[in-house]
Amino acid sequence: MTQENKQGIKIFKYNMSFYYQSTIIYFIAFVCYAILVGQFGVDEFKLITHDPVIYFFALVVLLSIIILLYNLYLRRHIEITENAILFKKGSKEKEIRISDIKSIGMTREKKNYKATAFTVVKIHIKDKRFPITIIPFDFENSHALMEFLVDIKKRTGN
Repeated sequence: MTQENKQGIKIFKYNMSFYYQSTIIYFIAFVCYAILVGQFGVDEFKLITHDPVIYFFALVVLLSIIILLYNLYLRRHIEITENAILFKKGSKEKEIRISDIKSIGMTREKKNYKATAFTVVKIHIKDKRFPITIIPFDFENSHALMEFLVDIKKRTGN
C-alpha cells in the first residue's frame, strides 16, 4: 500500500513477496527431498549426508535466505513529493527534482498507461547521460505509482 506521511510524501516500498515466496518454495523442496530420500532411498540417516543433491538444495536455500535478508536490510523505496522524487536504498538517497527532469518515457499497453509486469519507466534527467529506469511492478501499489509518474510526466510537459 501507499503510505503518506504528514508532509504529503507518497512512499512506495519495494515489493518483497518474490523473495519470501522463493525462499519458502526452496525450503519446502529441500525438506520434501530430504524426507523422501531418508524414507525410501536409504536405510540410515548417515547416508543422506553424503548425497550431493542435499548439499545443493541446502546451498540454494541458504543463498535465498541471504538474498532475502540483504533486501530487507536495504529497505528500498521511492518517495514522491510535490517537487522531487527520492530513491532510497539502505543509507543511500538519490533526489531528483522535477524541474531537472528532461523527459519521461513509458512503455505503452494499448495506448493506456497501465502498470503491468513489463511496464518500464525511463526518467531522462538534464545533465545526465543515462536515464533512470523504474519498473513500477517491483513496488507495492504499482498502479498508484504509475499514476504519480504519469502526473509528473504531464507536469514536465513531455
